Amino acid sequence: MDCPACGSSVTLEVGPDHPPSASLTDALLAAYEDECIEVSRNCWNCGWHEVRQVCVASIETTEGDETAIERAALLDEITDELAAIECLTTLEDALSEVRQQRRLEPSTADTDADTPE
Repeated sequence: MDCPACGSSVTLEVGPDHPPSASLTDALLAAYEDECIEVSRNCWNCGWHEVRQVCVASIETTEGDETAIERAALLDEITDELAAIECLTTLEDALSEVRQQRRLEPSTADTDADTPE
């Protein structure tokens, strides 16, 4: 990150309720809902200084939701497998098979209601 005044590198500091070594990522992950984190950027070359506040409006997590975690892992695995296929015909056949399976399954409208987004 460069200083908008002189182009030198700036430091990013999280505070004042966090130790000087705290990273912004660590501070955000440790934050509670409705908590505000103060972030300052400082240029030690020209003295430019900016303070911003990042306020956490809501926190969403999949921790503990085994179905969502398992689904995400399966989607990642499927995506990786599909990305490894170079033959266009094989990809078209896979898509056709998936669509056929979805037509044969009972409506997912009832089962999706239990699945968090």
